[in-house]
Amino acid sequence: MKNKLHNNKIKIIFLGTNGWYDTNTGNTISILIDTPSEYVVLDAGNGIYKLDQYIKDKNKPIYLFLSHFHLDHIAGLHILAKFKFKQGINICVQKGGKKLINQLIRQPFTLAIKDLKTKVKIIELSQKYLSIAFLEKVLFLHHVSPCIGFRFNFFGKIISYIPDTGLCKNAYELAANADLVIAECAFKAGQNNNSWPHLNPITAAKLARDSKAKKLALVHFDAEIYQNISDRKKSQTIANKIFKHSYAMIDNQIIKV
Repeated sequence: MKNKLHNNKIKIIFLGTNGWYDTNTGNTISILIDTPSEYVVLDAGNGIYKLDQYIKDKNKPIYLFLSHFHLDHIAGLHILAKFKFKQGINICVQKGGKKLINQLIRQPFTLAIKDLKTKVKIIELSQKYLSIAFLEKVLFLHHVSPCIGFRFNFFGKIISYIPDTGLCKNAYELAANADLVIAECAFKAGQNNNSWPHLNPITAAKLARDSKAKKLALVHFDAEIYQNISDRKKSQTIANKIFKHSYAMIDNQIIKV
């Protein structure tokens, strides 16, 4: 398997990088990690509609990890009706999430799970017992709604996903020594809201730096705050002063680790 990994680096495709709603800067949040042995999708914003452009191997399992149930992270679930993946999709959610997903993927909102062309299995994740081999940690973050972050280990390559949150202990634990930290950046530098916690380029960069991560990918830019791509680039410049290897991502961008 090591040779296979050497010949096929892990690709991360940013299908959607907006927070809150779609604009000409991009779709709401969804990210595909293409590894030698599985496809891993992070959240189901509207960017997920592009998924079938990149999933070509019918033998690799597909895992969709949902961080929480704010609509910009799950609105794209109605697009599941578009797909016809032979291997099906495993939707991974926090405890209690199975009931919510079954309530959402059904009439009158969209096709019911049983009527989809792709077979769907829902997996509730326990912090004490993780049945998925490449999933190292699932921890709750600091947000207005219960939100979980993830730490993955793909053949020794650590990728951490830190969605909607303020700075907190669990974010540091997920990011520790990661090859890549994918972190939300809803706010601009200097912005903060204790009643609706999010990161900004300064706090995200400090998280990556202090966690001794190798690379930081900023995503989930609030559509109202970041109204054009140049706003993202300015935040990248600010983040770079704290953590050199910080990058503001845009839709359809691909990086490798």
